Amino acid sequence: MFTKILIANRGEIACRVIKTARKMGIKTVAVYSDADKDALHVQMADEAVHIGAAPSAQSYLLIDKIVDACVKTGAQAVHPGYGFLSEKREFQEALAKAGIAFIGPDAHAIFAMGDKIESKKLAREAGVNTVPGYLGVIKDADEAVKIANEIGYPVMIKASAGGGGKGMRLAWNDAEAFEGFTSATNEAKASFADDRVFVEKFIEQPRHIEIQVLADGHGTVLYLGERECSIQRRHQKVIEEAPSPFLTPETRKAMGEQACALARTVQYKSAGTVEFIVGGATGEFYFLEMNTRLQVEHPVTEMITGIDLVEQMIRVAAGEKLAFGQDDIKLNGWAMESRVYAEDPFRNFLPSTGRLTRYMPPAETAHVRVDTGVYEGGEISMFYDPMIAKLITYGPTRDAAIAHMRDALDAYYIRGLSHNIPFLASLMSKERFVKGALTTNFIAEEYANGFHADDLPADDPTVLIAVAAAVNLASSARECKISGQFPGHEVKVQTAWTVVFNGQYHEIEARPAEGGFAIVIGKDVVDVKTDWQLGQPLFRGTVDGRTVCVQVDREGVAYVLAHAGSRAKVLVLTRHAAAMNKLMPFKAPPDMSKYLLSPMPGLLRAVEVVEGQEVKAGEPLAIVEAMKMENILKAERDGTVAKIHAKAGESLAVDQKIIEFG
Repeated sequence: MFTKILIANRGEIACRVIKTARKMGIKTVAVYSDADKDALHVQMADEAVHIGAAPSAQSYLLIDKIVDACVKTGAQAVHPGYGFLSEKREFQEALAKAGIAFIGPDAHAIFAMGDKIESKKLAREAGVNTVPGYLGVIKDADEAVKIANEIGYPVMIKASAGGGGKGMRLAWNDAEAFEGFTSATNEAKASFADDRVFVEKFIEQPRHIEIQVLADGHGTVLYLGERECSIQRRHQKVIEEAPSPFLTPETRKAMGEQACALARTVQYKSAGTVEFIVGGATGEFYFLEMNTRLQVEHPVTEMITGIDLVEQMIRVAAGEKLAFGQDDIKLNGWAMESRVYAEDPFRNFLPSTGRLTRYMPPAETAHVRVDTGVYEGGEISMFYDPMIAKLITYGPTRDAAIAHMRDALDAYYIRGLSHNIPFLASLMSKERFVKGALTTNFIAEEYANGFHADDLPADDPTVLIAVAAAVNLASSARECKISGQFPGHEVKVQTAWTVVFNGQYHEIEARPAEGGFAIVIGKDVVDVKTDWQLGQPLFRGTVDGRTVCVQVDREGVAYVLAHAGSRAKVLVLTRHAAAMNKLMPFKAPPDMSKYLLSPMPGLLRAVEVVEGQEVKAGEPLAIVEAMKMENILKAERDGTVAKIHAKAGESLAVDQKIIEFG
């Protein structure tokens, strides 16, 4: 067994690998860029080596730097995590040349499965179901249209070397096939320096289901059940679960056996994933691709099988045989994973960078797991993926796993930047999601007009009113207790208030009761049990027997309560103050329509106009780069540039002025 390994990655996956290595008694080496010198994975590892500047092309993607770090520290093996160099055969070959083990498959398997066209040919040879399509070289758009007609619409046009949704176009007719081929080819060439594309049948009501395989290089190839990954936005997974609510045991077995057959064909060893698309109407399944690495969503498989996949990858790389067989693999209970990102779902999911001024993930239990690479006071950088954490929950049933996820999302306290927890909470509340009626079109169909506050699950106003009153009474009692420590001070706790919630005025009375408070709202008495104290960001307790976790902040004299993804501003006032509040004039927000504002924090790459220039609607105005993506900001209407407020090269805050129009 290895005594020291290097993790050629960053963030939560690096931290996750370090945890398993530590459990196995293996020392770890982290690598880091300029942007990650204070990162959590650097703090957790036994050693750390600086490998370059912040951009990944100047650090995490430099094979020679990582090989040198191995030699320098005496690391005997490298775990690549996912992304970066994890599926680069050149990396595996360079390590092998230096006598360093790669904790993953051999170069020939990486190469064979890395090309989407070649992998489909191999899958057919292995007897794996493949989507009807044309895998030859397509010379031009006219030939693409001809092929699409032979296959039958709808068809999907895909880049052979693609990934992450790039180089993909859906076509329902000849015109879309012609245009889609041209666009996919151009995008593939720009993104992957490889303009080959192929055409295949588009499966309607598709579900994205993947099989986890594990092979040891000694002839044993196993499948560890499936993961349902159909909840996707722009081809990026958002929610994953295991097992799938759709598969029958017979289909699971058939998919698993085909996945193992493909793995044997390429002499695979280590953990890997074979992805399938499954027709929701027919249940037929077809091979999509094989990922020759650990998947982001691997924890849900670990939760229902009890098998640590990272540990098995390390043992296989060290030459060990798997200590269990196919009959030993049992699927117990249900697990679900939500990807928590630094992005603003109310602004079309624009990335959000900055410092985590407060960061309190939910406590880990038998039902809750948090894989993260950040900490309070740390920073989400503009240079890398905006993932904050993976939140995983487990229960004996799917409903139990969903219930634990809802509770864990309520308890996830993040301040300092925007995050997608409101969107995740909304997803968990959708009736269609709860029923398991999933397809890869789920988000596009359920949020056809984007994500808005109206999409948040409806909350019981009584709960938030009662919580606000309980918080206010507890705060008042605490303040009175502090004041009472000084001679001559006698402060009486106020118990009659008016709560202003969603523009409505509610007269209430609050009084201490056994284990909490009795809150009288109108004619109803609400029983609140809690031990919440002033200053705690999370209110935990029960409201009329219902367990709740509400996030509590102060904004001026108001409480801001966050629950089930929504945030509500609540005023708790004396009767007199409430009467005065009704007379307060409304202050309209300033008119910012004449400004181009930055929709996200990022780097202003270019300003495409000059002062005095007339612009037409749709013309490019500026380019802002954030999270490795360029965002072109265009004019919404005709106008004249009056003033340029920011220069190319500046770092922008969200809503910072860039251009002013006359």
